[in-house]
Amino acid sequence: MGEIFNSIWDAKDLIQNQLIDYIRATVVHAGGITHLRRIAALADLYQVRTGCHGATDLSPVCMAAALHFDLSVPNFGIQEYMRHTPETDAVFPHAYTFESGMMHPGEAPGLGVDIDEDMAAKYEYKRAFLPVNRLEDGTMYNW
Repeated sequence: MGEIFNSIWDAKDLIQNQLIDYIRATVVHAGGITHLRRIAALADLYQVRTGCHGATDLSPVCMAAALHFDLSVPNFGIQEYMRHTPETDAVFPHAYTFESGMMHPGEAPGLGVDIDEDMAAKYEYKRAFLPVNRLEDGTMYNW
């Protein structure tokens, strides 16, 4: 079972006691690139590698930020990657590419992601929620 960590305090004991091999986090939930680098620095002291979350519920901006983060830490382990829909790629044109199991950040400045606001206006916002998990006794569980 994989856990996505949101702060250095969520994972501190697991890292320090060397109970995990990979620390799985995402840039947007872990306080941005700076805080995620702090988590990676602690993990590096204990030979724990990074494993950034890269599901499609995270935007191409987040994917690009994760890729740049990956390239900046010595204990990079793996980058989770799920392709976005063609519509999402059209709204967020990006320089990063995926080919033969490898990602490349591209040569564009910054994170290499733009937004086509005219294209975005064509899609109505639809609020969505992650499912609520419950334990066997019915109590809510923060997964």
